Parts: sequence; structure tokens; C-alpha cells
Amino acid sequence: MHTDGHQPETTADAAVGRTVGVEEEFHLVDPDSLAMTPGPNASAAALAGEAGSFVHPEIATTQLETATGICTSLAEVRADLRAARAQAAAAADRDGLLLLPASTHPWDSWHTMPMSPGERYEAMVQRWAGLARQQDICGCHVHVGVPDLDTAVAVLDRTRPYVPVLLAMTGSSPFHDGVDTGYESWRTLWWTRFPHAGAPEPLGDADGYRRVLAGLVASGVVEDGSHLYWDVRPSARLPTLEFRLADVCTTLDDAVLHAALVRSLVRVLAARAVRGEPVPEVRPEHLRAARWRAARAGVTGRLFDPLRLELVDARDAVSALLAELEEDLTGAGEWDEVCALVQDLLGRGTSAVRQRRTWLRTGDRRAVADWVVREGAAGRT
Repeated sequence: MHTDGHQPETTADAAVGRTVGVEEEFHLVDPDSLAMTPGPNASAAALAGEAGSFVHPEIATTQLETATGICTSLAEVRADLRAARAQAAAAADRDGLLLLPASTHPWDSWHTMPMSPGERYEAMVQRWAGLARQQDICGCHVHVGVPDLDTAVAVLDRTRPYVPVLLAMTGSSPFHDGVDTGYESWRTLWWTRFPHAGAPEPLGDADGYRRVLAGLVASGVVEDGSHLYWDVRPSARLPTLEFRLADVCTTLDDAVLHAALVRSLVRVLAARAVRGEPVPEVRPEHLRAARWRAARAGVTGRLFDPLRLELVDARDAVSALLAELEEDLTGAGEWDEVCALVQDLLGRGTSAVRQRRTWLRTGDRRAVADWVVREGAAGRT
């Protein structure tokens, strides 16, 4: 998401959620074998800014990243995502490769993943060693506009109970290193190995955030705020709150839905902060359990409510989220579209469900990769 950094001159509650942008990461695969394959020409073009305005390099030459522009409507989000995926596909074609929009590859892994050149990536390997070299996962990040850091932190502190259900709706990584992991989002478990991943404890305000960040910088685990791997974080370079919890969505509709839910949630939670409503009290142990359950079960099983401390049907958890967002989504003219997208998702299942279904039907992991490639390409037309 690109911006000149201008902060809107308006009240906090009016400016929150006015803009939204989405970043997506993709694996590159050979069109015949569908194996993960380096794209040196695509990566070089992305690094030089010559692969299109939406396309950026990633830590490995077997990956590409896209970022939409600053959007103010779901129609703009959809159009930019479609254009970004088309640009990334054209960049991949420089090496004769295709995009695989899933958070993990059905059988390949970091063992065959060359690192991208560039000072930032070299510094990441120097800092995190094997953790950086084994980052064979892709994600979907949503930026929502906020006017200042205090607002970002006020919303961040209130997002913690909602992370699990948002995660459950986006799973696309059931396989890793050639094994069915039994999870819908193995990426979540793999990502959690980083010492600065997950959800931070409530920060209170901008100064609280700065104190925590300063401690992490002093520890050597991060260089600055751009390296925080929290599920939700204030952007280090944009006037946004960035949600980083989701698997990359194979289906374009699911990416639009995730962006819509995240933006609405930010607006709702910001309004609660303005009204002085307290930050929900959630034990970190319970939140980790809820996050694990969402990664394991997706929307087909039962999720753990970290506030009520009980298991709930995933569909009921989704319905409860929609109920909290209904007034906001209706006011924004997005309710009908979001409801239709939710019903479609629940009816067909997440990407992880459909990948596993393909595997069980065919016993062929190449068929799984083929389905992901074709389903993702459908969103570009």
C-alpha cells in the first residue's frame, strides 16, 4: 500500500478506516511440474521497480509480493487485487513461471528456496539465521488507515479476541514439506516460531508501544518497527494499522472479504475506544489456545472463545463477528456484499478444505497445486 505519508486533518473517529490496502504474497512454480521454482528475472525486475506498480520482491526468489494502492471501497479493493495479481503473473512469466496463491506449497519447502539478493534480506538472515532461511510461507496483510499512533494502539489492544475467527476464515496452508499437517493454517504454527510473532499484550497508548519496541530493539530481535511480526501492528512507514494474521487467500473473493471484515472491525473498535469502553481482558495463554484452535480447525470445526472460555461452533463464531459489525457494514453500504461472501465461503470451505479434498480424492499432490494455480488465476479475469 503506497502513500506519500500525509496524515488526514480530521478527527480520529472520522478518519479511521477511510482507506484500506492489501498485500499478498505468492509462490512461483514451474508450469509443468508445478514445483516451487526460482524466478530470478521476476525478482530482479521487482527489486528494480520494473515489474509494475503493484509488484515487489520477497525474501526468496521463489516468491513475489503485491500491494494494492490506497482504496476507499470494496470495488476498488477488488479491482486493485485483480490488477496486482495480473501484474505478478506477468512478472512470473518473465521466467516462464506461474503464481501459486497458497500460504504453503503442497510438497516443496525452504530446502529448494534461494534467498533474494538485497541488503534488507541479507540483514534478516544475519539477524534470524535459520528462521529467516526457512520462511517458506506466504501471507495476506491488510492496512487500514488511522490518523495517529495512539488510535492505532487503542484499536490494536482491542483486536486480540478477534484474531482467531479472522484467521479461521483464511486458511490455505494444510500441507508443509510434503506432509498433510492436519491444520488449515500451518503457516500460523510455522510463523509462531519467531520470538516476536503473535499478539502483544495490551500496550495502552503510543508511549507504551514505543517502550515495548525499544526493548525489542535493545534485545536485538528486531531492528525497528518494520520487523515486528505481530498479528496486528502499527505500520512503521504508513499511517495505518496492519493486520498480518491471514494466510494468503487463494480465491479473490476471500481476500476481498478479509479486507472488508478487517476494515469494519477497525472502525468498530476505534469507536469503542472513543467512547471509553475498556480493553477486553484476555489471558495470553487463552489467546494462544484460541489462535491454535483456529489454525487447526478453520471454519469447519469448533473454535475457542478466549473471552467466554468455551468452545463454539465456528459458524456461530463467524455469525457473532458479523453481528458486531452489522451496523458499521450497513452504514458503509457493504453489508449485503459481505454477507454474500461469507455464505459463499462457508458453503464451499476455505482453500485448505478444498486443497485437502482434492488430495483425498486424487492422492496426487500435483493435482492440489494445479487446483490452487487455476483457482487463483480465475480471479485475474
